[in-house]
Formats: sequence, structure tokens, C-alpha cells
Amino acid sequence: MFPPDSIKQAASSCAYGMMKYYKGNETGMPLGLLPDPYYWWEAGAMFGTMVEYWYYTGDDTYNDVVTEGLLAQVGPDNDFMPPNQTKTEGNDDQAFWAFATLSAAEVKFPDPPKGKPSWLALSQAVFNLQAARWDTQNCGGGLRWQVFTFNKGYDYKNSISNGGFFQLAARLARYTKNETYANWAEKTYDWMLTTPLFTDDYVIYDGAQIENNCTIASKLQWTYNIGTFLIGAANMYNYVSVQRIAAPASYAYTTQTNGDQKWRTRVEGLLNGTQAFFPTQYGGNTMVEIACEPQQTCNYDQPSFKAYLSRWMAATTQLAPFTFDFIKDKLRDSANGAAGQCDGGTDGMTCGRTWHSTTWDGKYGVGEQMSALSVIQSNLISKVSGPVTSDNGGTSQGDPSAGGGGDNAAEAAIDPNAGHSITTADRAGAGILTALVLGSFAGCTWWICFV
Repeated sequence: MFPPDSIKQAASSCAYGMMKYYKGNETGMPLGLLPDPYYWWEAGAMFGTMVEYWYYTGDDTYNDVVTEGLLAQVGPDNDFMPPNQTKTEGNDDQAFWAFATLSAAEVKFPDPPKGKPSWLALSQAVFNLQAARWDTQNCGGGLRWQVFTFNKGYDYKNSISNGGFFQLAARLARYTKNETYANWAEKTYDWMLTTPLFTDDYVIYDGAQIENNCTIASKLQWTYNIGTFLIGAANMYNYVSVQRIAAPASYAYTTQTNGDQKWRTRVEGLLNGTQAFFPTQYGGNTMVEIACEPQQTCNYDQPSFKAYLSRWMAATTQLAPFTFDFIKDKLRDSANGAAGQCDGGTDGMTCGRTWHSTTWDGKYGVGEQMSALSVIQSNLISKVSGPVTSDNGGTSQGDPSAGGGGDNAAEAAIDPNAGHSITTADRAGAGILTALVLGSFAGCTWWICFV
């Protein structure tokens, strides 16, 4: 592995190069947004990357900018439905902002100023909204890609929207110990298995059209699709295993039977599925965005996708330590390749896209910088403490009823067996039935006890 100081130095250069694209801290520029051609969601992903940059390196240079940017886009109901974006917003877009705030809660990023919503409450608000959008009238369940009927993609159910909801539910289950979230995570994963989007050999395809009852998959594979299911499954594995250890003997396990083994099998299967993105012709450990990178057809979004698989693979090693040996070489070799691509541009520090080449490929942008930063700093994963929970070090105060009001949303969030067709009332939030919070387990964190 690389010396930690050299990793931090490389991460610092990548972070600086990425944050140069952000103009929100300049006079007269909109807070929380990247300039064209970057979409709203990628700014949320960028801030989430910078939360983790602080976590890995301890460098707080950008913390105020990150906090300001995240809070600037929460919207009037504190649910990441800001008026400047709402009419073009997808479920996957909203999820990436919630990932950022949930990461902030998990790694104890400095709390927002007094009077502002907490990181945890913001994440819960997004979950509440998306639970209310669960659509049982088409394809037997799942979330549509887009929120509103007038947007292209409203008739499409895609893996990143449903995987994002699954991940959010699983992480909230682990953080809060609220079984409602775990039930929703289980329901979402199980629904995916009924579709051709999730195969028996853990290939995850992009999406399917509602007009075909989601029976025909668009067979594109993206790194972030399998990544979002991997980290969700790792959280569920950790949640169920820790619940078993922490709970008294009389506790009834209504969510799983032998759940730890079930989720371990799923984590292992998903890990094997990631191998498609580490082609043998490049050594088998260097990440490639196979759907667009070799053909040089990636758009402005897709160069950032490797960032998320990198981040989520690293976090998986903390939640499910049996994965460490499989993942560490992939993070190491991919980081080595990414660092070799970060010597381009007029500044000699601009990052390219193709990590299997040591010569800068001439590609540049927010996505390239974010992916390089994410995989490089992920090599510090064994040097940092694991993600906290509400009863094990977490300080972010939640609000189970966060978000806007609405009876349908409240029912959906409380009961994962409730289904609702999507309506223009999707902005309604929800309240979640508070579940029993289990006791701590003798001060022993999961990754210490079971490594």
C-alpha cells in the first residue's frame, strides 16, 4: 500500500483541481451548483466526495464551502426539492444529495449551524419522499426514474434510482436501528430480483420501460449501479449481524432469519459482479467504465461513476471486513492508474479518465477529478474509524417525520407493504414509526470485533 502522507498529498491535489470548477463561493454565483454543462445531482455528489475528503485527510479547508453548498439546495421543506431544480429532478438526483448528508452524519462531519436541518434529518426527508413514490401499479413496484409525469424518463424504472433508495434505506437502518428502514431495504432488493435488471449472476442492468411491464432490460452496465447495491447490502449485513449480537435473547427477529448469512452471500455475489469493471486485459484490478470508456462515448455525467464504486467498495470493507482482501488490490491498482492520469493540463495536475494508461488521455472535468480523488483517498480506508451510528458515536440528531406533509407519504414510510401510484403530490414527506432502538454492544464496534 502507499504511504498515507503521499496518498493525502495526491488527494489534496485532486480535491483542489475539482473544487476549481465550483464557483458558488464567488460573488454573485449561485450556491451549491456547478456551472454548465454539469447537472444539479453532480454537485451533490461532489460535496459528498468532499465530506469524505475531510474524513480521510483531516483537511478542513473546504468544510465551510461544502456545508454552505449542501444547505443551499435543501429547498423550502428541507428535502432536496429546491424550486430551481424540482421540475427536472429525478429520484436518483435527489438520492445523491441524501448520500452526501448521510455520509456527513456517519463520519461526524461538523454539524450544520444552529437553526439549520441536521445531516440525518435531511437524509430521512429524502427517504420519506421516495417511500411515498413507490409504484405498485406498474411492474409490481419500484421507483420511476423521474419524479414528474412531464419529464422524459418518467416511464422508465432504472437501477440507480431503486438502488439509491435501497442504499439510503439500508444505511438509515444501520444508523438509526429503526427496523422500518430495514424492511424497505429488503422490499426494494427483493423487487429488483423480480425484474431482468438484476440477474442470478449479479449483473445489474440500467433500466426497463414500464410499457413492457419492465420485462426487457436495457443491458448497459454502469459502475455506480452495482456499487449502490453493494454498499446497501454491506450495510444490511452489518445491521443484521450487529442486531443479533446486541439484542437480548428474547428479541424477535422479524426482518430476517439467518439474515447475516443471507446478506453475506449477497455481498459476495455483488463483489463478484464488480469484476466486469476490472477487465483482465488491464490486469484485473484497474477499474474501467466499460459502457462508454473504451468507445470514448462518455457524457459529462459518466466520468464520475467510478468515484461512487470506489467510495462504496472502500466503505464495504469496514461494514463487511471479509471483503477487504478482495477489494484492497482493486483500490490500490486503480488509484495507481488514476494518479498516473493526474499530470495533464496546463497546471500539470489535471486528471484524465483512462486509469489503465500512464499517459494523460486529454480528458478532463469534474467527473474525472472526482473519480481520481475518490479512488486515491479510498486507499486510506484502513487508517480511519468506521461509520458511526446513533448509539455508537453519532451526533447528528434525526427527525423521522422530516420533509413535507402528506397522508400517503406517511403511510408509505411507516408500512413498506403499502403501495401508492405516483402522483403530482410526490413532494409530500412522511413520518416514520419510531422503532425500538437496541442497546449498545459493550462499546465494541463491528469492525473492531470481527476483523
